[in-house]
Amino acid sequence: MTATLDLSRARIATPAPNLTGLTRPELAAALVEHGVVEPAKAKMRASQLWRWMHHFGHTDFERMTDIDKDTRTRLAATFSLARPEVVERQVSKDGTRKWLIRTAPGIEIETVYIPDVGRAGALCVSSQVGCTLNCTFCHTGTQALVRNLTAAEIVAQVQVAKDDLEEWPVPKEGRRLSNVVFMGMGEPLYNLDAVSKAMHIVSDNEGISLSRRRITVSTSGVVPELQALGEKTQAMLAISLHATNDELRDELVPLNRKYNIETLMAGIRAYPGLSNARRVTFEYVMLKGVNDSPAEAKALVRLLKGIPAKINLIPFNPWPGSPYECSSWSTIEAFAAILNRAGYASPIRTPRGRDILAACGQLRSESEKVRASVRRKAAVEAEA
Repeated sequence: MTATLDLSRARIATPAPNLTGLTRPELAAALVEHGVVEPAKAKMRASQLWRWMHHFGHTDFERMTDIDKDTRTRLAATFSLARPEVVERQVSKDGTRKWLIRTAPGIEIETVYIPDVGRAGALCVSSQVGCTLNCTFCHTGTQALVRNLTAAEIVAQVQVAKDDLEEWPVPKEGRRLSNVVFMGMGEPLYNLDAVSKAMHIVSDNEGISLSRRRITVSTSGVVPELQALGEKTQAMLAISLHATNDELRDELVPLNRKYNIETLMAGIRAYPGLSNARRVTFEYVMLKGVNDSPAEAKALVRLLKGIPAKINLIPFNPWPGSPYECSSWSTIEAFAAILNRAGYASPIRTPRGRDILAACGQLRSESEKVRASVRRKAAVEAEA
């Protein structure tokens, strides 16, 4: 007597490729590779799809009325335009919105929309799940790195926000989402390829059409990637600085032990396109009794001499278990006055979304690393 093991139910279904994170050339190539469109029509179809996806925000191929029905049927059978799951949506009393987005089993990220920032409103997007930098004042730094996000997962954050803001098709005037800042979870320069690709997609003028002058990438100082960031993206640069000497910055931003302040400043001065019209933004979180003295303000002026810059002073946003307190408002104003007298714009960032832990340094999801065997088991159970 022999027994045959039926593994048919254990086969894990391969999800349909999602087109969201593809560039225009990649999109045309995917249509041909999957036999949906003949090569001669691939570029045209890709342009049509692009506008439906990124200008009108459609997720249903059947609504793409300038594409023939047979092609729409093949597209729907082959590809996906589905958004990731919004696990939780919170709205602060000040109008800030935060979404917890699940892009895959065990993969959750937080994205925040802040109204009345930039020209109209800014979206703070994540580039990684978790972080490796362990900055001691940052809640995200307490979450171990799970993995880098894909370009599709980065673009999806913008799409989810535009869905919720009801901002499709993309308006020419009066848009509510005008700026994107890579200041969410993770270090963008440790995921530069995906960040760069996502920027190309969201800045395309036939799609979401965000100006590159309104896209800012914040780094804690991954100096070797600064040149590539400027050359690949032309993004506005922000530096998470927070200290003016190596001893203190080693404690607050441990990456400083690898790329110290002198090395960081040299890299900033060589950033492509740096000018008075493309100033570097230095972010400086105000920590009571740690980095907020007049002497440190004067040291910051000396440190930035000759660099076209503005300085964002960020009142510390508390989070559970944090070892720091926020500087008093009078202390922050005195610090800003010293910078102002030296000729630097130094706005004090108004805390937004504190009541929903959406403010700067407060983001943290509950994602954990999921072993491949666990993912396979879950997929088999779901299929069954």
